[in-house]
Amino acid sequence: MVEKADFNEIEYKANVLIEALPYIQELNGKIVVIKYGGSAMVDDLLKENVMKDVALLKSVGIKPVIVHGGGNEISRWSKYRGLESEFYKGLRVTDTETMEIAEMVLGSVNKGLVSYMESVGVKAVGLSGKDGFTIKVNRKLVDGKDIGFVGDIESVNTDLISILLDNDYVPVICPIGLDENYQMYNINADEAAAGIAVALGAEKLGFLTDTEGFYLDFEDKSSLISRISVEEAEKLVEEGRIEGGMLPKIQNCISAVNGGVKRVHILDGRKSHSLLLEIFTNQGIGTLIYKSEEIL
Repeated sequence: MVEKADFNEIEYKANVLIEALPYIQELNGKIVVIKYGGSAMVDDLLKENVMKDVALLKSVGIKPVIVHGGGNEISRWSKYRGLESEFYKGLRVTDTETMEIAEMVLGSVNKGLVSYMESVGVKAVGLSGKDGFTIKVNRKLVDGKDIGFVGDIESVNTDLISILLDNDYVPVICPIGLDENYQMYNINADEAAAGIAVALGAEKLGFLTDTEGFYLDFEDKSSLISRISVEEAEKLVEEGRIEGGMLPKIQNCISAVNGGVKRVHILDGRKSHSLLLEIFTNQGIGTLIYKSEEIL
């Protein structure tokens, strides 16, 4: 027996599509950089949904670029090799052996993501910042402290990325760069995503994380901020009100907006299709960082 279609459900789906239309029109032909990390990289269902989201973005004329990390896997392999993971102000302290582990893990994650992209019908190419000397770095010093082979981005050469985009491929980029002496460095994936987004003149940059967004007080879930201007975010940083792993993330959001990226989003990657909900709906999800003169 054929069941009668639920008209209300059909009407709801139609309204969702209509709501998405102006966003699709606005972003057609534009570059959207997605920093892919957290649980969305570990849970197979979430991973599959992110890949489908990217496929949908591409199918409606948007040009997605994926930048990924691999922090949990790097920590796991470091422990397996008998190394203690150490962090300073949210950044991984990287000695020679840790650098070798990072390159191995990030390379494996990179090719795995390419396979996922291909499985949902999207042409993808994996690369690192070493390829084509895409990301040039200097050694990063944090408050004067040397934290090893951690790169501070000096410049991003977009030639290779642009060739891939122009030929209908999704670039999948892991955050490893070279200095002027061709020494390899690990780069904070958030920083790499922000630097690439600025260099490409991206319309949007989205960070998939393991938090609902940016909290003024992480222990107080009612303090979630849905929208904040870059000027307000800078003031919070100056006042020392942002700590831990959220500090470098917010600093990279600020850097991206000040570098010309129109809107930056911190999204909960644990929620299926959070990327689409933020980009294509009026209400959005997570935290939006923007220039104060931007009309919302």
